[in-house]
Amino acid sequence: MYPKSAALKAVVALVPLAVGLVAASTANAAPTHPAVHFRNVCSAPAAGYAACQSKLVTTASGATPAAAAPGGYNPVDIRSAYNLTSSSSGGRTVAIVDAYNAATAEADLGVYRAQFGLSACTTANGCFRKVNQTGGSSLPPNNASWGQETSLDLDMVSATCPDCKILLVEATSASFANLGAAVNYAASQGVAAISNSYGGSDSAQTSAYNHQGIAITASTGDSGYGVSSPASFDSVIAVGGTSLSRASGTTRGWSETAWSGAGSGCSSQNAKPSWQTSATQCSGKAVADVSAVANPSTGVSVYDSTPYNGASGWLVFGGTSVSSPVVASVYALGGNTSGYPASYTWAHTSGLYDVTSGSNGSCSPSVWCTAGPGWDGPTGLGTPNGTTAF
Repeated sequence: MYPKSAALKAVVALVPLAVGLVAASTANAAPTHPAVHFRNVCSAPAAGYAACQSKLVTTASGATPAAAAPGGYNPVDIRSAYNLTSSSSGGRTVAIVDAYNAATAEADLGVYRAQFGLSACTTANGCFRKVNQTGGSSLPPNNASWGQETSLDLDMVSATCPDCKILLVEATSASFANLGAAVNYAASQGVAAISNSYGGSDSAQTSAYNHQGIAITASTGDSGYGVSSPASFDSVIAVGGTSLSRASGTTRGWSETAWSGAGSGCSSQNAKPSWQTSATQCSGKAVADVSAVANPSTGVSVYDSTPYNGASGWLVFGGTSVSSPVVASVYALGGNTSGYPASYTWAHTSGLYDVTSGSNGSCSPSVWCTAGPGWDGPTGLGTPNGTTAF
């Protein structure tokens, strides 16, 4: 579809999803995903801080060749995979909370949207707004690693909900105190959803992430079985991760398995929400609630022009940093965000694709780390099948 430079061919060779992965020939056989090389975008966090949950696809040597065109799943793919083709939000706003300033965020968003034929989303036309954690125009220091995270988040909102407005709130640092302040500001702005593609160690709920009437999503993590916050907060929708493959000859046209990197488990710090059922076998908050694509081997296309570790231009990302903004945007499309929106999803599971295979580690009970019918830790209740569960 797009012209390929020699450098792009190197990336595409590593990411077979650019031309589509072929599903197994039988309905019960799980597709395989050729391993790709990738690196964490953010370093492990210190106590009281969070790390972004994105993984950048690289070559075997760790390099990221410049790509002249996209190499991962695009907006048509995302909306097809999750049965969103005919859905629109009516102009609802999704807020993205990230740390530090992404200096080229608006320009890079423009390149992404133009590439895929989406309408412009700019400050000038009122679609895009970027502020600091208190809503001011004095922005925090630039940070190229978190800048890649920001580009990923903005592009996934655009891919999933092309008519959504976007509010980018940049925290002064990656401390939970500053990120929480940014969430509080976003919640004051009439948004439908707030996506948080970051996490730290499991910790007790804070009021900053408790806002009824708003779908507050958070990534479950990228290190396999284990619980992180804010996904473990009882007021937050914990978003796990899957491997997403094309499945020709099926009604859906896609299939999913649990991604081995997705976080999951039972929080020891936070109470069990009233809407989570006994299926979780957890006395506290069970992670995840729902999920979406996250495996770097079935990653998504992102545009970021600020060089970081030699990477810029068209890039391919995975991690639960992908799934959190995707799910937040589906909530914006659905619009059923009164009360605690997770309770609506738990009561409308028929609007989800159940993910029944794959694992992210070893645990007891096994439902916390192994996918199966109904709820499981890595994928939660499943992935979006349209908007009726949201």
